[in-house]
Amino acid sequence: MNIDDKQQHVETDRIRLKQSAEHIIGQAAKTANMSSTNRPNITLYTDSTPNGIKISIALEELGLQYKTEHINISTNKQKEDWYIEINPNGRIPAITDTHSDGQQIRLFEGGSILQYLAEEYDQKDHKISFPKGSREYYECNNWLFWQHGGLGPMQGQANHFYRYAPEKIKYGIDRYINESRRLYGILDKHLNDSKSGFIVGDHISIADITTVGWVIWAGWAGIDIEEFPNVKKWEEMMSAREGVSKGSAVPKPLKIKEMLKKNPEELDEYAKNASKWIMQGMDEDKKKNEG
Repeated sequence: MNIDDKQQHVETDRIRLKQSAEHIIGQAAKTANMSSTNRPNITLYTDSTPNGIKISIALEELGLQYKTEHINISTNKQKEDWYIEINPNGRIPAITDTHSDGQQIRLFEGGSILQYLAEEYDQKDHKISFPKGSREYYECNNWLFWQHGGLGPMQGQANHFYRYAPEKIKYGIDRYINESRRLYGILDKHLNDSKSGFIVGDHISIADITTVGWVIWAGWAGIDIEEFPNVKKWEEMMSAREGVSKGSAVPKPLKIKEMLKKNPEELDEYAKNASKWIMQGMDEDKKKNEG
């Protein structure tokens, strides 16, 4: 092969490489464009509970568009087969979205969803999060997991034994109300030292968002919020925010505070009615596990 032939082959290879590179770049740009135009594509599966409203509050604070599917837990809709495909645990909340690869992704468990929203949609403005690796980022994680591992489960059990259990067991009531009060005391002390009034840093974050629903429901669990003035002040500040107010009304208006003003007989009647479907769900779960 002479020099001219070699040069021609080199030039041909160069052109092919250039065309391949342009094709790859073009396809990547096309995929990125499709992903960006199809995101967010969020459907929120939720009900008006302390866990449910935290995700709608986060979405409202971020200003994201989303669709809502009301999962009426009083009918045990969350245990239907189609929903189990989204959340194998059969609980709310959950979301589906278009992932960056263009395929649908499911998210369940409130903490996981909040971290996903912060990482996927809040890396630039940090409306409800902090720069990854910062002190605030790790402190935010502390309180996020504190709520999901402590306040939520303990107050949830306080709700059950204080309001829903068909047999009133004093040990269960005292155990979970007192443990919830201990956790409220920790939060109250922490907020007393907060210069901004928020749980972490100088603005609202997923640490605040994951907690506020449970504090709104404090009275239902037999907790007197007046014992915790800093928590009460923080909840009032949070509830005054437009994003929190709008998010709390998804999928339906939040009426827990109005309900707590009713007389004890009306509250007992409401709790008895709720207890029926809770017990029914427990019985159905038991039969499935035994079968």
